[in-house]
Amino acid sequence: MDKYSFLNAAHSAYFADLYDQYLQNPDSVEPSWRAFFQGYDFGSESYGITDKVETEQVMGTDVSCEHVSISVTKEFQVLQLIDGYRNRGHLFTKTNPVRDRRTYSPTLAIENFGLSESDLDTTFNAGDTIGSGVKTLRAIIKHLDNIYCHSIGVEYMYIRKPEEIKWFQEKLSINDNLPNFDADQKKHILKKLNEAVSFETFLHTKYVGQKRFSLEGGESLIPALDALIESASDYDVKEFVMGMAHRGRLSTLTNIFGKSAKDIFSEFDGKDYEQEVFDGDVKYHLGWTSDRETNNGNKINLNIAPNPSHLETVGAVVEGIVRAKQDDKYADNPSQVLPIVVHGDAAIAGQGLVYEIVQMSQLDGYKTSGTIHIVVNNQIGFTTNYLDARSSTYCTDIAKVTLSPVLHVNADDVEAVVHAMLFALHFRMKFKRDVFIDLLGYRKYGHNEGDEPRFTQPKLYKAIAKHHNPRDIYAEKLISEGIIDEDYVKKLEEDYKNKLEENLEDSRKEDKTEITPFMQNEWEDYTTADENKMMEPVDTTCSKADLEKVTKVISNLPKDKKFIRKIERLIQSRQTMFDENKLDWAMAEHLAYGTLLLDGNDVRISGQDVERGTFSHRHAVVKVEDSEEEIILHNQLSDDQGKFYIYNSLLSEYGVVGFDYGYAMASPRTLTIWEAQFGDFSNGAQIMLDQYISAAEDKWKLQNGLVMLLPHGYEGQGAEHSSGRMERYLQLCAKDNMFVADCTTPANMFHILRRQVKAEYRKPLIIFTPKSLLRNPKVVSTVDEFANGSFQEVIDDQEIKTTDVKSLVFVTGKFYYDLQEERENLNRKDIALVRIEQLFPLPTEAIRGVMKKYKNAEEIVWAQEEPRNMGAYSHMLMHLDEAKTFRAVSRRPYGAPAAGSSVRSKKRHKEVIDFVFDKTKNNQH
Repeated sequence: MDKYSFLNAAHSAYFADLYDQYLQNPDSVEPSWRAFFQGYDFGSESYGITDKVETEQVMGTDVSCEHVSISVTKEFQVLQLIDGYRNRGHLFTKTNPVRDRRTYSPTLAIENFGLSESDLDTTFNAGDTIGSGVKTLRAIIKHLDNIYCHSIGVEYMYIRKPEEIKWFQEKLSINDNLPNFDADQKKHILKKLNEAVSFETFLHTKYVGQKRFSLEGGESLIPALDALIESASDYDVKEFVMGMAHRGRLSTLTNIFGKSAKDIFSEFDGKDYEQEVFDGDVKYHLGWTSDRETNNGNKINLNIAPNPSHLETVGAVVEGIVRAKQDDKYADNPSQVLPIVVHGDAAIAGQGLVYEIVQMSQLDGYKTSGTIHIVVNNQIGFTTNYLDARSSTYCTDIAKVTLSPVLHVNADDVEAVVHAMLFALHFRMKFKRDVFIDLLGYRKYGHNEGDEPRFTQPKLYKAIAKHHNPRDIYAEKLISEGIIDEDYVKKLEEDYKNKLEENLEDSRKEDKTEITPFMQNEWEDYTTADENKMMEPVDTTCSKADLEKVTKVISNLPKDKKFIRKIERLIQSRQTMFDENKLDWAMAEHLAYGTLLLDGNDVRISGQDVERGTFSHRHAVVKVEDSEEEIILHNQLSDDQGKFYIYNSLLSEYGVVGFDYGYAMASPRTLTIWEAQFGDFSNGAQIMLDQYISAAEDKWKLQNGLVMLLPHGYEGQGAEHSSGRMERYLQLCAKDNMFVADCTTPANMFHILRRQVKAEYRKPLIIFTPKSLLRNPKVVSTVDEFANGSFQEVIDDQEIKTTDVKSLVFVTGKFYYDLQEERENLNRKDIALVRIEQLFPLPTEAIRGVMKKYKNAEEIVWAQEEPRNMGAYSHMLMHLDEAKTFRAVSRRPYGAPAAGSSVRSKKRHKEVIDFVFDKTKNNQH
C-alpha cells in the first residue's frame, strides 16, 4: 500500500509534504507535528503499523504517543479547525455593539471539520500550534474562541510573508490578542473615556443644534489615541501626523492634541478672526500643531492636518507631510514619524482616493514606513446603510490590496480598542507596513446634530436610544472588579466639566478668534504676501561659475559604465549648448534645479514619467544599459549640496498631487514639483485644486509652494493631449492665492523656478509648459540671460519698429511662435506680438505700459489657440477692463478642447492664425 494511504485523499498530499519537510529539517514543522512524527516509526510503508492492516481499521485506530491518545485523521481535522478560526474567526466575533452581525456560512461548528461532540474531551497535540499545549478539544475551542471571536477580530492569514504570519500567530498564541491592563492603566483609560463623553455632552447642552459631528458612539477612539502616543514614544517616535474628517475631530483636538477648549468655544460663538486676510473655515476642519511630553519624559510633536469636507482627501496630504519630515530630519530612521489616518466606514469603502494612497504605501517615492489606518465605523454613511455602501464584506477590505492586517474591534469594549491600537503600533514599528483598525460603533445622532436619523433608520436608532455610552459601560465593569466606586466616576465627570465651564467663561471675554497656524515651526522664517508683494521682483540671478559647474557635472556620464549611444549624445549636448550659448528648455530646468541644489535647497519632482520626461526632454535619471542602474547626475554637484529627489509616480493624479502638496506644506525650503503627463490629466486632481491649492491660505493660514507643470499646446494630438485647461485654474485665481504662468523662453522658466524658492513667501505655481517647443531651435536663451536676468511677466516685441505697428497682438504661450512664423512668412512689419508670461497675478501695469508704447496701433488683439470658451480670454476680460475693447481671435467655442482629426485640427489652427493677420477672414463666430 502507498505509504500515505491511511489518510484520505484530501489530506494525504498535505501530510506527505509535511512529513518530507520534517525529515529534512525537524525544527521547521509545528511542535505538535514534530512530537507526532517523533512518536512513531514511520517506515517506508507501515508507519508503525503492519501493512497487513486494512486502511479502514487504521483510520479508526487510536495510537499511543507518550501521554496522548489521538488518531492521525482527527489530529489533522483539529488542525483544520484551528486554521478555520485563523482564517474566518473574525466573521463570528462580538464586535457590533448595537445590532446583530450578518450570518456567515459555513460556521466554525466542529461538525464542519469532521469532528463531533464525542471528540470534545479527547486530547490533541494540535493545541501546541496555538500555544495552549496538549489539550482537550473543548479547551482548544475555548482558547480559539477567546483569541479570535470576542471583541477583536483579526484578519491576517492572507499575508504572504511567513515571518509576518508567524509574528501574528505567536502573539495570538500567548493571548496577546486579549487586553491585560493593571488597575492604574484602567483608571487612566476611564479618565480619557470620560473626557471624550463629557466633552460631547457639554457641547450638546451649551450649543444646542449646532453642528459638531460628535464622536458619540465611538468615544473609545480618544483613550486609544492617547495610549498610541504614549507607546509610540517608547519606540522613540518623534512626530505624529494625523488626518481625519470631521466626526470626532473637536474631541480629538481638545483631548489628544491639547487645543484649548476656550478656542473651540470661540469658534462655536462665531466670532470674527483677528486677521483681515484670513477667511477661516468651520471649526471641525482646522488643523493644529502642538508638543506633548509623554510619561517617559520624551517630547513628541503632534500634528493634525486641516481638511476639507471632501472625505479622504486629507489622507494623501498627511502622507506627503510625513515623507517630507522623514526626508528632512529622519532619513536614517523614517519610522520616527508616524502617520495616522482616521476614516469613516462609508468613505474608506466608497472613495477611490483610498486605493491610490494604499497603492503608494510601498513605493520608493511615496512610502512612509507604514500608516495606522483607523476607521470610525458608524455603520452608516449620512443616511446610507452599510449594505448599500459597499459590495465587500468589510469596509476595510481595501487593506487586502497590500496584504495589510486588519483588526476589527467593538467600540464599546474600550480595553479591547486600546489593546488593538497598541497591537497595530507594534506591527507597524516592526514591519514598517500599513495596518488597519475597524472600530465598530455607532453614531448617536444624525449625520449632524440637527439631523433626524429616524427618518431612514428607525430600528437602529431605537436600539441606540436605549444603549449606554462606553464610559458608563466601562465604569460598571471597573466597579464590578472593585477598582473604583460610583463616586469616582461622578468626580471625574464633575472635575472635567468644571474645567470646561472655566474655558467657556474665558472664551466669552475675547472679542475675536485667533487661529494658530499649522506647523508654525516649519514656517517661522516666511512672511505672508498680498498681490502687491507678489508683483515685486525677486532676485533670481546666479553666478556664471555656478552655471558652468552644474553644466559640467550634468554633461558627463561615468566613464566606467555603458550607456546607449543616444543617451550619451544627449547628455554631452548639454555642454555643447552651454558653450554655444544656446540653452534650451531642458537646460532651463536642469540649471534651475542644479543652482538651487548648490545653494543647499532640496528639489523633489514626481509625476508620471518625470524621470525621463513624457516628451523625452529631461533625462534626469539615466539608466546604465546592461544593469539598468540609475545614475542621477544632479546628486553629484558638491559635497554640501541639497538633495535631488525625482520619482516616476504611479498612474494617479489625485493621490500624487495630494501627496506632493503635503510634501511642500511640510518642507517650504524644497522646490516641490508635480508634473502632469499631459496638462489636462490634472483634472483627476480637481478636488486638490479646489480645496487646497487655491483656497488653503484663505481657509487655514497655509502657505504652500507646490509647482504644477502642465504640458499645454495645440499640436494636433487630440482632445485630451492639447490643453492643460488653463481656464479652470484662472477661474480659481483670486486676490493673492497663486501664480499662473505660460512661459515661452528657457530663461523665463529658469527664473520662475528659482523665484519659487528665493521668495520669502510661498504660493502655489501653475506653469503651462510646452511640448513642441522643447526642441524648437528658436526656443533658446543665452547664458547671460540665465545668470543676470530675471523673470519677465511680459515680453515685448524686440523685432518690430514701434512706429510701424498697426496691430498690437497680446498672446501667451506656444501660440506666439506660430504667429511669429506666419509673420515672417507674410513679411509683415506692422504687427507687434507681445507675450503675457504671467497670467496671475495679471501684470496689468506692464500691459498698460505696452499699450501706451504702441499708442499708434489701430487695433489691439487678444489671440489664443484655444476655443473661445477656454484659454485665458475670459480671464483677461475679468482682470483687465481694456480687454473688453480687444478684438478676440480664437477657435469657436467647443465642448472638447481640440479636434481628434489632425487634418481638422490643422485647418482650425490655420483659420485662427489667418484671422490674427486679416480680420476679414473671420469665420470664428
